[in-house]
Amino acid sequence: MAENREEILANFQGITAIEDVAEAIYHLEEANWDLLSAINRVMPQDGSRPARGDNNDVDVEMIDDDISVITPKTRPPDPEDSSQASTSSPRNSYTSLVELQVHYNNKMHDIKMSGAATVNDLKKRLELVCGVPVCRQQISGLGGSRATSSAALGGLGLQPNTVLRLKQADELMPDDEVAERLTNTYVLHVKHEDVGKDYTLKYPGTKTVQEVKNDIFSLTDIPVRHQVWTGWPVVTGLDDTVLAMVGLDMPQHELAVKRGPTKEYKRIVVESSDSENSSVEEIEDSGDGFTCEDDMFVELVNSERLRPLMSEHVEDEALGCIEFAERFRARYGPNTPHFFEGTLQDAIKESCLQPARERKLLGVYLHHEQSVLANVFCAQLLGCETVLHTLNHNFVLYGWDLTDPDNNNMLLNSVANALGPVASMTIRSIPVERLPALVIIMRVRSNTEIYSVINGNVGVSELVGGLVEALERFAAQRDEDARLERERDARQQVKLEQDEAYEASLEADRAKEQMKKQQELEKNQELERAESERQMEAAKKEADRALAQARVPAEPAADAGDVTRIRIRLPPPHHSCLERRFNGEDALEALFDFLGSKGFPKESYKVISSWPRRDLTMESHSSTLKAMKLFPQETLMLEER
Repeated sequence: MAENREEILANFQGITAIEDVAEAIYHLEEANWDLLSAINRVMPQDGSRPARGDNNDVDVEMIDDDISVITPKTRPPDPEDSSQASTSSPRNSYTSLVELQVHYNNKMHDIKMSGAATVNDLKKRLELVCGVPVCRQQISGLGGSRATSSAALGGLGLQPNTVLRLKQADELMPDDEVAERLTNTYVLHVKHEDVGKDYTLKYPGTKTVQEVKNDIFSLTDIPVRHQVWTGWPVVTGLDDTVLAMVGLDMPQHELAVKRGPTKEYKRIVVESSDSENSSVEEIEDSGDGFTCEDDMFVELVNSERLRPLMSEHVEDEALGCIEFAERFRARYGPNTPHFFEGTLQDAIKESCLQPARERKLLGVYLHHEQSVLANVFCAQLLGCETVLHTLNHNFVLYGWDLTDPDNNNMLLNSVANALGPVASMTIRSIPVERLPALVIIMRVRSNTEIYSVINGNVGVSELVGGLVEALERFAAQRDEDARLERERDARQQVKLEQDEAYEASLEADRAKEQMKKQQELEKNQELERAESERQMEAAKKEADRALAQARVPAEPAADAGDVTRIRIRLPPPHHSCLERRFNGEDALEALFDFLGSKGFPKESYKVISSWPRRDLTMESHSSTLKAMKLFPQETLMLEER
């Protein structure tokens, strides 16, 4: 029972992140050591905290019910006195698991699978979670050509919490065919119709059509926007499609390009940083028309200065952020902050969910084209060198344009999923006339929290003051979190070393026991072998003795004629003698057979005559006893060889 409770306590602390053992035991005792009941006691339920979709790895708690809005010289409430429930998502410590985050339909799905599972197993899991059939799944970020259907997820080199993007396609080709196409080399024969010149270009399958058009611009001086092509297959999103997926003819594809008609602009809109002073100038159309440089300038004015920072009805949050960053730099120049290109969930992970020493503040910049403060805030405040240095070195800055209602709703949903409904309501309640706004988010005591909101109606000094104040609070909290992490790491290191020492001790004991068993086994085997050899030797001796016994001639009577009496002295430790009568005509072999029948074979013993001293076993065995002068009696000695 004690071991079971230790396991329950370890699981409870791992799930709830309650490091105080006494507190953890208190909750378990109250729940009668029922793990599920104890977890439900300390973790928020559906009624106390809304669900966050599938983003279980982001724990969020608001500092206070009222988020501080930094207007000039305002300080947000100190969250240290607030008593909020602390939650922490469970961390799976098994290295054999592959943790993935799949982005589909503006939602993140956490997927955990064994490293031995294949890509095909992942697709079947996504079919159950996302409802997209395997045959129509298009996954990006999984490993390129290595991610075949039979490839193991553990062999793709995926980092923990790798973000994959799932799209639903009408028809997909097999992975091995895609990999083969990507490795092919495609030959494009391009004819420049304006000058009648031909170009033969070779590209890998990973080259996009847009990159090909850029190369043609370098060869023909025809800007991409003025290129008129014939010969490209009809493909949705052609410019962003790689050549391997376009459907080109092999081994060579024929194309033609020419310069299209240029547009003439008669109306130029000139904007200043103050939107109230914007003016419209009418330009008389001259007979000569605009030059190429004028055309490019007017198009730049229309495309970059007048269009919003984000397209309407954005479907992919990450692509929307990339577009926002590009258009922001194009409109306000290079002296602008660096915006994070990815989802809000990814920005939170990049800034707040890193180890304490690597964390940064997260700034969410909210833009609105209809706000009169937008141009001044972006050009003067965000362009200030002090603000730029502070943001680029201490913040991960996420940008979004709230002008389009659909884009506004997408951001609110992302904020609700990542930071909870209170944060979403805070952003929703900011009026347009107080936009743009900078929402500062930080990690405090294992929770991701909104720290403050800086509205657009502040000056440079107030913006810098708000950023510095957030940095001071963040630095203090980061040092405290780093200290706690070091202590936790030290405890884990000690536990790890103890576990390793215990395992080493067990292994040494097992090795000693195994060696002892092996030695006993070898000893028993040696004894058995020796006994077997001894028995075989004894059996052989007994067989030889029986054969010798069978060959010994009958002993003649004492009064028979021509009889000799042989006396043999045995070697130590016998200290006795053998005596027998033989016929004088018996061969010397008969004497040896007699000795062999008594257990003294000639192979092991010498038969020595006293005078002259000689070894009879070296004499001819067929010689008679009388011929060997062993008649009428003789005393012989046995010696071991």
